[in-house]
Amino acid sequence: MTAEPNRYADFETLRTQAVTLRREGLSLRQIRDRLKIFNNDLLHRLVKGEPPPEWTKRPRAKDDLRARARELRLQGMTYDQIQVELGCSKSSISLWVRDLPKPEPRYTDEERRARMNAGLARLRLAQDKEREETKRLARESIGALSDRELFIAGVALYWAEGAKDKPYSRRESLHFINSDPHVICLYLRWLDLLGMPRDRLRFRVSIHETADVAEAERFWADLAGVDSSTFQTATLKRHNPRTTRKNTSDAYRGCLIVYATGSAELYRRMEGA
Repeated sequence: MTAEPNRYADFETLRTQAVTLRREGLSLRQIRDRLKIFNNDLLHRLVKGEPPPEWTKRPRAKDDLRARARELRLQGMTYDQIQVELGCSKSSISLWVRDLPKPEPRYTDEERRARMNAGLARLRLAQDKEREETKRLARESIGALSDRELFIAGVALYWAEGAKDKPYSRRESLHFINSDPHVICLYLRWLDLLGMPRDRLRFRVSIHETADVAEAERFWADLAGVDSSTFQTATLKRHNPRTTRKNTSDAYRGCLIVYATGSAELYRRMEGA
């Protein structure tokens, strides 16, 4: 079998023809069909260095956006503002306008900090409102507790927070301590349900030595509905200079200790439950 002559052997002749056709305004496909060259690599080599005719160039969809972005940049807009205006990415905007001078800052450092703080304040206010609304809906969904629900809630609360009897240390009495006023209120309601008279309760504050003990006792006394003069001597916590206290706000009132005298039977009921 004789080999077919190499139709692409005369490269320079083909290149001269291809360049002529290119300069006459033909597209690559037209040149391919005219010269019968179906090797794309060869076809591109033949017209290398010759720009395509204008009519073959597809319009660039982002040309208008680029021009508009440059116009807005020259007006002093930031990348963020241009992005909002045009709806394109900041990376594209950066490529389009990075050769243009940066706009003068619209605000001083103090004004920027003030605007930022105002924005944070609005955000926190909105978060606080959302938080309180969630709590309100949850509170309303519970409604009033039945005696059984209150009893079970009190048992669970005491088992988590109250003093428990141990085989090596018999403590069959109700002895409870907590710093949360809502928890104390629930615990006192539970004691009322159990029939424990308030005059059999003993109260004592446990608080840091640098806090306002008298004010804390008045607060807890008002909450419990008793006279602060009936409180036992407060337990003062010594300050460790190697630690940093977090509970230093005006709302810090220490913990309230509630001890029920003659409560061994109630304690056994609680433990059994």
